[in-house]
Amino acid sequence: MLSGNDFIKFATSNDLITKRAIRETVWQYLEDRNIADFPRPVVNRIPNFKGAHEACAQISQLDQFKSAQTVKINPDKPQQHARYITLECGKNLLVPTPRLRNGLFNRIIPPDPRIKHILRECSTHKGVSEYSKPVSLNEKIKIDLIIIGSVAVSTQGLRIGKGEGYADLEYAMMRELGAVSAQTPIISVVHDCQIFDDLPRNLFGIHDVTVDLIVSPTRVIECDSKMANKPEGIIWSLLSPEKIKLIPILEKFRV
Repeated sequence: MLSGNDFIKFATSNDLITKRAIRETVWQYLEDRNIADFPRPVVNRIPNFKGAHEACAQISQLDQFKSAQTVKINPDKPQQHARYITLECGKNLLVPTPRLRNGLFNRIIPPDPRIKHILRECSTHKGVSEYSKPVSLNEKIKIDLIIIGSVAVSTQGLRIGKGEGYADLEYAMMRELGAVSAQTPIISVVHDCQIFDDLPRNLFGIHDVTVDLIVSPTRVIECDSKMANKPEGIIWSLLSPEKIKLIPILEKFRV
């Protein structure tokens, strides 16, 4: 486990501790110690890691997962087994549309949910594309659990993604739609070395989504709820005209 700020100070200048510096430090740490797994290099990705399968397997034992009917999981490689167990358990699986270009979610629909190798294929990046159906923004959806990846995450639930902001924006849109609430649990699946004792609080803004649980290959951490930040919707003042232009569905949320 990385030792929080001690690790940050070792790896970065004290005057230059930024989210980007922390990301680069974690990516390099994973690569240098051969913890990273395909696809490599993990730079600029939600990194896949050795032990991701074991980490995801722990999710099936959590009450939050057992009681969930609809689960939203990001499409990255380290969460592949989480997508598989969601389908295997007969739950509804929603995956975000890549870069939110043509919508918010796709629903994964296996051609034959009784056959495990089909479920495994549906849980892959290719399967997510081939066996999915877009979900209309007008469709009333209740999401019971969110599973996302991280580059770094603290035991207080502070999360750093790969830097593009899509996970935070997806959450904001889900709140706008009423698909989730502040009580909807969020789980992040990471390697133990991506878990920090703490992260500088000043690096995080009101748009950053915190996580409630961290699952690694060796343990499950319940995060400190006092640090929880769950945006109630889209914060338009933080979106540039360029960003809005890149994501046309944002216009459908304007009132």
